Amino acid sequence: MASMIADEIDVLAKARRAMPGDYVPTEDETYMNEAQKDYFRRLLLEWKRSILSASAGTLASLQDGPLREPDLNDRASSETDWGIELRTRDRQRKLIAKIDSALRRIDEGEYGFCEVTGEPIGLGRLIARPIATMTVEAQQAHEKREKVSRDM
Repeated sequence: MASMIADEIDVLAKARRAMPGDYVPTEDETYMNEAQKDYFRRLLLEWKRSILSASAGTLASLQDGPLREPDLNDRASSETDWGIELRTRDRQRKLIAKIDSALRRIDEGEYGFCEVTGEPIGLGRLIARPIATMTVEAQQAHEKREKVSRDM
């Protein structure tokens, strides 16, 4: 799980580096002004482009056909690697849906505000996790309720 999150962070970091310009939203500005919305829109689109680009490489490898290793241990290792790769791509497919949802929220003027409380999520959280839909406090409460119901 930690590896998947690290991969997600790496792809997001690459997307940030690929963005043109030096603008980064600051707390000194009006929250969710047009410059900030544009920044997050471009970041989300670049993040999505990076994910799709990486998945195209996986698709090309899959179309080349599976490698049949003569050694059973090598074959098992290859199949394990493919399984991990496919799970990663499935996770990224779900991430693309969240990115698309965030882009829709930007277009509708809802981006940056908690879906539970309506409070601003905060620039720091959005920069770290551009698809965030809740404030840290609301997310913690949600996870606590989820854990309690799962433990019952």
